[in-house]
Amino acid sequence: MAVDLLRKLPMSLEAEQAVLGAILIKPEAFTEVTGILHAEDFYLDEHKKIFNALQSMFLSSQSVDTVTLVNTLVAQGAYRDSESGITYLAALAEAVPSASNIKDYAKIVHDKAILRALISACDGISADAYSEEGEVEQILDASAQRIFDIAQKKDSREFKHIRDVMQDVYRQLQELSEHPDQITGVRTGFSALDSVLVQLGVGDLVLIGARPGMGKTSFAMNIAVEVAKNTKKAVACFSLEMSAEQLALRMLSSEALVDSRALRSGRILPEDWQRLADATNMLAECDILIDDTTGISPTDMKAKLRRVENLGMVVVDYLQLMQSGRNIDNRVQEVSDISRNLKIMAKDLGVPVLCCAQLSRGPESRTSKKPMLSDLRDSGAIEQDADIVLFLYRDEYYKENDASAAKAAAEAANTAEIIVAKNRHGAVGSVAMGWNAQFTKFRTLDETDRVEP
Repeated sequence: MAVDLLRKLPMSLEAEQAVLGAILIKPEAFTEVTGILHAEDFYLDEHKKIFNALQSMFLSSQSVDTVTLVNTLVAQGAYRDSESGITYLAALAEAVPSASNIKDYAKIVHDKAILRALISACDGISADAYSEEGEVEQILDASAQRIFDIAQKKDSREFKHIRDVMQDVYRQLQELSEHPDQITGVRTGFSALDSVLVQLGVGDLVLIGARPGMGKTSFAMNIAVEVAKNTKKAVACFSLEMSAEQLALRMLSSEALVDSRALRSGRILPEDWQRLADATNMLAECDILIDDTTGISPTDMKAKLRRVENLGMVVVDYLQLMQSGRNIDNRVQEVSDISRNLKIMAKDLGVPVLCCAQLSRGPESRTSKKPMLSDLRDSGAIEQDADIVLFLYRDEYYKENDASAAKAAAEAANTAEIIVAKNRHGAVGSVAMGWNAQFTKFRTLDETDRVEP
């Protein structure tokens, strides 16, 4: 402990002075550091006040020099009078090695601030752990959130000139033209749906919405297996409702085409064993990772995903069972916070995130039972954050328990509809699919695939 007391917090007074002095020499240089630095990044309180004053002058389009700056500082109460500050400001301007290196100085100041924030966060984490107040899971979530918040501050992007962006886009178009089968995102494996979506793009948040029992978990797992098989990349599945074993059993039923009820009861026919063995071997070769932690937060999720090599896609089942990891009393706000962080996670990891979501009872109260965007439960922010929204609809779901609709139910059996309700990258519409409840498997209808506006 004695050694800790002697340690100095990370800081560079020279870099702080160089940043402020460079702005005094070359006021337009302030625009070069606005996306990098904030007043709280400076270690000395005096430097924080000077930067705040420069910021207010920049926003009000005031000219900047030692005289105007000291007057602003006096007006803001940072200095008692102009004489007490003019000497130091003049010294700042004289001490700058080169105003053209301001971004380098700013990076040093910012990096030191990040290190101090980490030290402060670790002190807080240590204090929480020593206090033993609250559940361990809450302390872990709060700890991870502190580190995540610091990482978010570190990720500061600047403007990209359209010239540079277009060069990258043109290069991608050339590569895609030369190798049309090689896409930057992933395909679902359902040709009719892929004809509408083309691909699940890098950084996309893809929402699969449905009422309970409609098949959203099966649909998500069908896509997960196809992506793992076809891309040879890792697919990480977060199952908040089912155990890893239950999820694996469902995937095995879909791939082996063996009745899921037989697998659960153990009444397996002799002729099924070979298909089960083949499907087991195939799935074992897929890089599918399952995490069945209940109530996981986006922060914990992201921390686990950063350790996954060759990540291709993430599946979350399902949104409303997640926790934000923050103290948010309002459930609508909490779900909004979760969906926003899932979108940020998809963008940061550079992979599509496929997220199942429970719909409200809205469809049950309407003549047409087909879901709409307004049926998204707990938050309209889900609709805003998602790049693609897919709804599952099966007529049979509503008619199978209705004796008067027995004929219609028979006609609707084994069919499903994937409604593309939102597509940030292209068309919306409806795609007819096959559905086999025995095997919890969706399939493309070879002769009846269609897209309806």
